[in-house]
Amino acid sequence: MEPTTLIGFLAAILGTICWVPQLVKALRSRQVEDLPMGTNLLLLSTITLWLIYGILLKEWPLILANLFSICCVGTIVWAKIIWGKR
Repeated sequence: MEPTTLIGFLAAILGTICWVPQLVKALRSRQVEDLPMGTNLLLLSTITLWLIYGILLKEWPLILANLFSICCVGTIVWAKIIWGKR
């Protein structure tokens, strides 16, 4: 594996695992009132564009990191829609 690809994967891993604690907390507590919907929708849009960019470039670090991030942030948005109406 080339050094640039290795650095890309390392950056992808570190940049995406930061969403896991927030996701776990939201799913366990079902308390999502403090999570801003606008910010999370903007982030979801941004991550989706990065995914498309990664696909166009065929860069696996970008593709995998953004797929994982979309799953995490998408689940947070879903939780906000479902549980945020309390």
